[in-house]
Amino acid sequence: MNNFRSIDELILALSREKTLLKEMFAKRKTLSFRSDFAEQLVDFKLDRIRYLVDYGVIRDNGNFLELEDVYLKFFEEVLEVNEEINVESVKSNIDHLNETIEYYLQETDEGQKYGYLREVRRSLKNVALNTKRNVIDLKRNVDNTYKNEPNYKIKKSKLKHLDEKRDGIKLQIREAERVLDEQTTFFAMAMDSDLRIVVDDVRADLNESSHNLIEIEKQIIEYLNLIDYQSQILKKIRLIKYFRDQQVLETNTDIKNRIQNMNPVWMEPNSGYRIKVSLNFLRNADEGLAILREVRERKALKGVGKKKLAEPLTVDDLSVDSALQQMVDQTEMKNSFAASSSDLFRFVMNYKYPYDIDLEGKLVLFCEIASQFYDELDFTDRYEDAFGYEYPLIYPR
Repeated sequence: MNNFRSIDELILALSREKTLLKEMFAKRKTLSFRSDFAEQLVDFKLDRIRYLVDYGVIRDNGNFLELEDVYLKFFEEVLEVNEEINVESVKSNIDHLNETIEYYLQETDEGQKYGYLREVRRSLKNVALNTKRNVIDLKRNVDNTYKNEPNYKIKKSKLKHLDEKRDGIKLQIREAERVLDEQTTFFAMAMDSDLRIVVDDVRADLNESSHNLIEIEKQIIEYLNLIDYQSQILKKIRLIKYFRDQQVLETNTDIKNRIQNMNPVWMEPNSGYRIKVSLNFLRNADEGLAILREVRERKALKGVGKKKLAEPLTVDDLSVDSALQQMVDQTEMKNSFAASSSDLFRFVMNYKYPYDIDLEGKLVLFCEIASQFYDELDFTDRYEDAFGYEYPLIYPR
């Protein structure tokens, strides 16, 4: 098999055969893609198909063609349509992260240490990105399995396997958070502004993925319960059909009494049938003339009671008076505090705010952050005094 010698050569080959690759990717779920159809897409120039085969883009199986797995997975991951949930990718990224941190701590050359630091930042981003992709793929597969799988047993088995993969993703998230919490020596030595931003983003992405996994777990449980409920109904329907076929439905069940006590049409709307009156009746009969006079009187009364329209809005009425209210992003403050080593009170008092805030406003922010992010903070039993106030010592967890 030949290899592409540059990015330009690879992009040129994919661009030249984009029509063929697009059709093959669209029909990747089918069992076969015929070679004669592929020849039509390349204007019967067989050397172009042979070129893709020689360079490992497609695979030749006699009269059929297939996309190679490396390109198929690449297209699926980029377009976010892949069905395979790769939990091992997150695990490999975490292992690589631990190895790179170990190399950084053992390295003495500053240039090499900076290279390891860049690799750590890249690994952290990959952990968060692969975790989010797995969560998205898991959610899509759960919905597709429940809505599109016709076999109840297979549907239930697939949902259980997807739930096992959800547990795997959850364990990898905990492992990634453990690395961020326990590698204190590395983060104390290597923490800079860029790494702090990456760590805060990774923590936020992992937290979001954890919440999404909780919702997916609830959805899986609901789907499994619905499958059991639908299976029970199906069993009952089959049993009723069997009794009916055996002419023992009324003797083996109480269906007759149940049907007599039911009124299934009580919620249906009342049917109204409009009957058009003949013109001869309206013109010649006294009852018809009375109806016409009544209709005319009703029309006249509706005309008397019409409301006058309001005056049109002026330019002054359409003008909007806007007021600018300055606010502090508490989530951003919490993320910055998570990367600091001071207690919450000192952090709030010494934080660089985008505008001037008095002591009372900082005290309010201290209380709001402590209550809003209670689960993410470590409340100690120690207290200190400052500015005439006694406050507890609170640290990031």
